[in-house]
Amino acid sequence: MPDYSLFRLRALPWCVAVAISGCHINAWADEDIQFDSRFLELKGDTKIDLKRFSSQGYVEPGKYSLQVEVNKQPLPGEYDIYWYAAENDANKTYACLSPDLVALLGFKEDIAKNLQWVHDGKCLKPGQFDGLEMRADLSQSALLISLPQAYLEYSDVDWDPPSRWDDGISGLIADYSINAQTRHEEKGGDDSNDISGNGTVGVNLGPWRLRADWQSDYQHTRSNDKETEDSTERNWDWSRYYAWRALPSLKAKLALGEDYLDSDIFDGFNYIGGSISTDDQMLPPNLRGYAPDISGVAHTAAKVTVSQAGRVIHETQVPAGPFRIQDLADFSSGTLHVRIEEANGQVQEYDISTASMPFLTRPGQVRYKIMMGRPQEWGHHVQGGFFSGGEASWGIANGWSLYGGALGDENYQSAALGIGRDLSVFGAMAFDITHSHTRLDDSTAYGKSTLDGNSFRVSYSKDFDELNSRVTFAGYRFSQENYMTMSEYLDANDSAMVRSGNDKEMYTATYNQNFRDAGVSVYLNYTRHTYWDREEQTNYNVMLSHYFNMGGIRNMSISLTGYRYEYDDSADKGVYISLSMPWGDSSVVSYNGNYGSGSDSSQVGYFSRIDDASHYQINVGNSENHSSVDGYYSRDGSMAHVDLNANYHEGQYTSAGLSLQGGATLTAHGGALHRTQNMGGTRLLIDADGVADVPVEGNGAAVYTNMFGKAVVADVNNYYRNQATIDLTRLPENAEATQSVVQATLTEGAIGYRQFAVISGQKAMAVLRMSDGSYPPFGAEVRNEHDQQVGLVDDDGNVYLAGVKAGEHMRVSWNGEPHCEISLPDPLPADLFNGLLLPCKQQGTVMPAAPAEIKPMIQEQTQQVTPGAEPMAISANQ
Repeated sequence: MPDYSLFRLRALPWCVAVAISGCHINAWADEDIQFDSRFLELKGDTKIDLKRFSSQGYVEPGKYSLQVEVNKQPLPGEYDIYWYAAENDANKTYACLSPDLVALLGFKEDIAKNLQWVHDGKCLKPGQFDGLEMRADLSQSALLISLPQAYLEYSDVDWDPPSRWDDGISGLIADYSINAQTRHEEKGGDDSNDISGNGTVGVNLGPWRLRADWQSDYQHTRSNDKETEDSTERNWDWSRYYAWRALPSLKAKLALGEDYLDSDIFDGFNYIGGSISTDDQMLPPNLRGYAPDISGVAHTAAKVTVSQAGRVIHETQVPAGPFRIQDLADFSSGTLHVRIEEANGQVQEYDISTASMPFLTRPGQVRYKIMMGRPQEWGHHVQGGFFSGGEASWGIANGWSLYGGALGDENYQSAALGIGRDLSVFGAMAFDITHSHTRLDDSTAYGKSTLDGNSFRVSYSKDFDELNSRVTFAGYRFSQENYMTMSEYLDANDSAMVRSGNDKEMYTATYNQNFRDAGVSVYLNYTRHTYWDREEQTNYNVMLSHYFNMGGIRNMSISLTGYRYEYDDSADKGVYISLSMPWGDSSVVSYNGNYGSGSDSSQVGYFSRIDDASHYQINVGNSENHSSVDGYYSRDGSMAHVDLNANYHEGQYTSAGLSLQGGATLTAHGGALHRTQNMGGTRLLIDADGVADVPVEGNGAAVYTNMFGKAVVADVNNYYRNQATIDLTRLPENAEATQSVVQATLTEGAIGYRQFAVISGQKAMAVLRMSDGSYPPFGAEVRNEHDQQVGLVDDDGNVYLAGVKAGEHMRVSWNGEPHCEISLPDPLPADLFNGLLLPCKQQGTVMPAAPAEIKPMIQEQTQQVTPGAEPMAISANQ
């Protein structure tokens, strides 16, 4: 029969250690827990009063480094928490919650003001709340706190109250988006090379975010005609300098510098000055607004540029076919200009209005924005005199909101007043009227005159949950001929020409509906714009999709898209049809046809996902009686997002393109190159304790730590509870993560910082011995140079070590203090599990690492067990 005595000899001391550490252990209430002290092998005068541990949840007084969970939601980081003995019962202890930790619990303001403290104000007085429960789970290094929600500020599944918002750490950022294209004409036309880019550089100082935006373009055209010279154009602009910070107590944002007037009431324009406004991002998710949705159709591989008042806010490359850009920042509003540059040299342009949802506010609350400064033209030139303005929305009663505002300078004034109504099951509607008063002098095309006009607007939105459909926005606006916006007034003052494109009517609608049972979805985006002085423009994009199964083939789809985009005197319209069929586990075969605008084309494509971070697509087709081959590759890399495309169209042109989107973040804790989501936006710096190639996942594909053990997760959201996790299945060899999840709720633009406890190195079974021949006491901790616990000592000095590296020094601590150090041999022996003997020397006298001394484990594990006292009964109810 196998002899399990050696197992019992070594396992039982560890079980007692678990009990002594205060871990939560389930037990039957009606039965006693008995320990046979003969198996504890307590040496010398070692005494343990086991009766104290009969009290459920007992924790030895002392300091513990723990993670904290509040109502099952972890707080970021670890906290040093002291346990004190209760004054009226020495067998009971309580945790000391410091003022800094209590501030993170999220108490309501009236409750936080009346909290009582002990230990000279250093600890929250226990017993002052009904329903407050705390339990230490030292096996998981966690303090679990349960609090009634009535005591706490509002929180959501993915949203924390302001008390837990993190401004991050100071640091430098540099984000960029680079697009390069080359094109060769087959029939003697011009060859061209183009490199364009935009980005943001900045500094974070506490809660302040200092930023500067840039954009550039380099174009070189080589003519194949000897009589035409080559041409080169270069352009670099620092398009914007600005700064902002969050004001959490006001749920507001303070912005200074160059900005674009982002208003729910007035049309926007560039200005330099300052503003303070309530920030919808600080509201819980169900109370926030929406981001604009940009849709279009690319006939070939194309570069899509979205700009506002001349400033590029988004640029990317897309393959042929319909596209939708849905990751613009929430603060984008007003009119956006979309430019699609095709690989064949054609250019499409159109404008999209991103009018906001009805301006509704919760009862009793006020949302506002105040701004002042001077209007500004492109190139940092001021335009006109000093202006000021403001707008507000007040929730006057349940379902009703009153809103309005005023804007103007010495010669221009505009005022608006509106009312919004939540119609419950019928959606939400708002109506407002804006009046403008404009005085123009003799230098304008209008001569000396005064113009007064009104603009009327109705807007509506509704989620039809029972129909799985949504009218994201529907609106109508009518403006009288003499009505002027601020930007029109500024242009009229600076021009000898009468304004062109005087708005009259604008209809907008965005609609989504899913017929789930039928596998059908419908999407519509429609805009109709009429003018007092020119022809109307109509833009629309309507898509019908159907998902179905055919025989043994599942998840097939067919979609039909009709589109029309007008800009100035040109229009692009047509129909796009697509049929796709799964091919294997991660591939799709498709047919695409584009008909309209005088250039019909059809393609057969193959799409394949290589892994969770990369995919490619190949299309073969025919366009205008010419065959074509297109290839497209995309990867979410750790250091950048990369898009590649190559195109060959028989007898016409050959082209290739490259797109890079990434950034660099540098702080006092280190830095890394990384991909980006929003230029100059929020990010989370990850520290894996110097371990390279650790895979960390945020909301997208994993990023890997660099050679210094640092990585940046950029796909995080402002004011959301973001989570980053280590993919334990892809950890490097000889690496262990004792902590694999961190969370952070970051303010806008913050550089968050979180550490993972990752141990790298080999594993070993060792015996520690003091200089006097004794062993470190039972339960002593072994910590490496990064202060990570890598082992616990048992009663005979045996310890299982993780993260073993040649020549490394480790500290051995007990009673909360380091007492001696061990030095690992260099080189390490081949067999690390045969009793590696490590002298534990007093600190300050550690000698250079020596060759390993091997002590057979079996020699240490065959000691004679002497009988001890009778077993002692411990009742869990005692």
